[in-house]
Amino acid sequence: MANLTTLQVLFEDELRDVYDAERQILKALPKIIKAATDDDLRGALSAHLAETKVQVERLVKAFESLDLKPRGKHCAGMAGILEEGKDLLEADGDDAVLDAGFIAGCQRVEHYEITAYGSLIAWAKTLGYQEAASLLKENEQEEKAADAKLSKLAQSKINRQAAAASEAA
Repeated sequence: MANLTTLQVLFEDELRDVYDAERQILKALPKIIKAATDDDLRGALSAHLAETKVQVERLVKAFESLDLKPRGKHCAGMAGILEEGKDLLEADGDDAVLDAGFIAGCQRVEHYEITAYGSLIAWAKTLGYQEAASLLKENEQEEKAADAKLSKLAQSKINRQAAAASEAA
């Protein structure tokens, strides 16, 4: 970890962390999309994969707005969340139950990102980094929307299908 002597140093450190987190997600999401069986879930995750690519581009712009080179710092938190998801990808089970698990894992990712972006936005505003704050806010809004979409999918059908599979077993 960097020598955190100023809010600016903390902001830059965390910006590098979330940049790495988003890049880890870009590698992991295609595997989850492939493993998911529900068409609506695959569609939602595919749409979020496209959004994540744009989010990485926004992070590059945020770095550039601060005259910083876009580079990541290993995000151990995201690596841990994705490692848990990898275990689910390797599990055997009913399709609906696995899809419910994929949603839960993806929502862990979304909540981690929402928290990271919230802190970064607050710090950017305090530091007067208006362009960076605006770019980060766009990413945060997309993460919140993705989380809401996943909740709706889970509550509208996938959790019920998983429960029915459990009863049948």
